[in-house]
Amino acid sequence: METPTNVVRLRHPEDLDDPLTEVLRSGARRLLAQAVEMEADAFLSAMQDLRLPDGRARLVRHGHGPERAIQTGIGPVPVARVRVRDRGASGSEDRVRFTSTLLPKWSRRTPSLDALLPVLYLRGVSTGDFQEALAALLGRDAPNLSPAVIARLTAAWADEHARWQGRDLSARRYAYVWADGVYLQARMEEQAECMLVLIGATPEGRKELVGFQVGVRESAQSWRELLVDVKRRGLSIAPEIAVGDGALGFWRALDEVFPGTAHQRCWVHKAANVLDKVPKSIQPAMKADLREIHGAPTRATAEVALAVFVEKYGTKYPRAAACLTKDREALLTFYDFPAEHWDHLRSSNPIESVFATVRHRTVRTKGALSATTAKLMVFKLVMAASKTWRRLKGENQLPKVVAGVIFRDGTEVVASPDHRAA
Repeated sequence: METPTNVVRLRHPEDLDDPLTEVLRSGARRLLAQAVEMEADAFLSAMQDLRLPDGRARLVRHGHGPERAIQTGIGPVPVARVRVRDRGASGSEDRVRFTSTLLPKWSRRTPSLDALLPVLYLRGVSTGDFQEALAALLGRDAPNLSPAVIARLTAAWADEHARWQGRDLSARRYAYVWADGVYLQARMEEQAECMLVLIGATPEGRKELVGFQVGVRESAQSWRELLVDVKRRGLSIAPEIAVGDGALGFWRALDEVFPGTAHQRCWVHKAANVLDKVPKSIQPAMKADLREIHGAPTRATAEVALAVFVEKYGTKYPRAAACLTKDREALLTFYDFPAEHWDHLRSSNPIESVFATVRHRTVRTKGALSATTAKLMVFKLVMAASKTWRRLKGENQLPKVVAGVIFRDGTEVVASPDHRAA
């Protein structure tokens, strides 16, 4: 009897045939294995001077550890850790150990997945649904992401946040700080609460999250609590300048806690507030005139452009002109700092850019997270984002700012020599 040729095998609905992903995963496995082997070879090469009394190498390869699956963005990738044996160690105290930076001993997930988990949690995905939510990325089984594992991770996040919140700041100094109050979810908005955020620039040009807490954006008391807390933990030297929206209660608190810090109003917030007071048909032209002010090469030129703005719009749109002129001095403070830093100092964009992604990932439904949970999740998201923050432009100028060098219109003021000296 002939075998029928018109029988077609039906695919099971849950079967997944994705050749591209399998190719990527196979390639990733080979590349990771090669990288781990090369890392071990480099370690042994660096230690080749360590010898036994008879001249043989003290450190030698000793096979591989058990193969385990590392969760990645393209699913589980199996790999085995290289073992290195120290043949000359008399005990555990003097044993030379090899630790892979690519494949730490207890690693089960790539760092990108550790950043993804708080995103899912913040979006309202329950711990019991994590495996289903990640199945499309990680495969159906998704080991190491069970509800019990996720519960332990969230507990670890809470401990990490507590340690960060209580860290010693006595060795830190921030040349610049940016402050803003960021609304994240409906429940907090109903209570007029938001995340009060401080980001600082170190003398080396790195941006760091200095502190944040839930509070009221316009409340001086809320900001005072945050500033007093960072000062209590050792941040004794006042920043040279602070940047933020004029509507914040931050400024009164800043003058009490760090009275020597200069004020710079955020031009992005200010422009939005000014444009909100005129018809939409006028806004494009007015926006261009505002750019003429904050984009001027010198303070004197900016003052002239500001006067022209008031003359042009003051009669017909007095509220817009008043909104601009009431912060005249604080809007132009950046001219007393290096020109390379003006783009950084004219707005609180460092905070806006960081929290734009966080805000888009936050629940805006009636099932909003509590303030405590939101704070914890935002902490994890910002910590993950901070690893990719760029340094300030013109970082070589920051030591001069910290040292008290005077700048005028963005240029260092060099004292002329005293020719009368003998």
